[in-house]
Amino acid sequence: MENIKKINSAYGNFPEHNRFDYPDYMVRVTAGNGGESYLIFGSEKTALYDTGMAYCHEGVVDNIEKALADRGRNTIDYALMSHTHYDHIGALPYILKRWPDATVVGSKKARQVFASDGAKATMKRLGEAARDNFTDSKEPVDVDGFRVDMVVGEGDRIDMGDRYFVVMETKGHTNCSLTYVLEPQSLMFTCESTGVMRNPGNIHTAILKSYKDSIDSAKRCKAYGAKQLISPHYGIIPEDRTDYYFDLYIECAEAEKDFILKCRDEGMSRDEIFEAFDERNWSDERGRAQPREAFEENAKYSIMHILNNF
Repeated sequence: MENIKKINSAYGNFPEHNRFDYPDYMVRVTAGNGGESYLIFGSEKTALYDTGMAYCHEGVVDNIEKALADRGRNTIDYALMSHTHYDHIGALPYILKRWPDATVVGSKKARQVFASDGAKATMKRLGEAARDNFTDSKEPVDVDGFRVDMVVGEGDRIDMGDRYFVVMETKGHTNCSLTYVLEPQSLMFTCESTGVMRNPGNIHTAILKSYKDSIDSAKRCKAYGAKQLISPHYGIIPEDRTDYYFDLYIECAEAEKDFILKCRDEGMSRDEIFEAFDERNWSDERGRAQPREAFEENAKYSIMHILNNF
């Protein structure tokens, strides 16, 4: 295909907005590249949202300990899992070694995934690829401590005292993907089924399971009417861009689908479609946040899904 338009992979702020300017009841405890983690404080409970990758678990634990001490606390009550991919929950076994009484919250499908030896082998393989990409360490990645203690689904509520999370099932990226909305602040932690913000004009899509479910998830999240969003791997979105975010996601998802189908209609093989997709989406900058192996695996699943369903 001629004149492939390169997608801008660089993270960028909205004008006069800092994507790391979080509310005072929330602390970014992220360590390393490639995976975000947040500690949210209620009047009675504390919740950790995602854990980031395994290779940087020591930094995440240190950041959590400091954030807890600063608030006069010493425990994590809930560990909220957005979905079961290695870059979001890789450090969970290490978190649970430090805070074994934390209640791990996830979907029914997440519990099934954590019980699968094949899924854990994939987490280990990709977790160690990230370790090799970002560090000189050879420490094996631990995948033996994964669990889900509290299975939640659509409309369930997780109380934290003066605040609570509302759960939405948002499939598309995976079948275990969940979106959490912190109320009464109306702050929505979106999942990758509705994309990853890269800059004000582009949201990366990663539809690995269902295009239809992904678009439906975006429409339902928009209809919820949250006051503000946090996009995975990115940060906080301006309050006046909530509807725009989901509209842009649907636009970007449609553009990616049309790109893949155009390649097919021009007679490209699947390998050639991947090469075109790679040229359009991969960059050295993206490699600073995502190992090449994970990008390739996700891209091939995305392409396969579109070709099989359209």
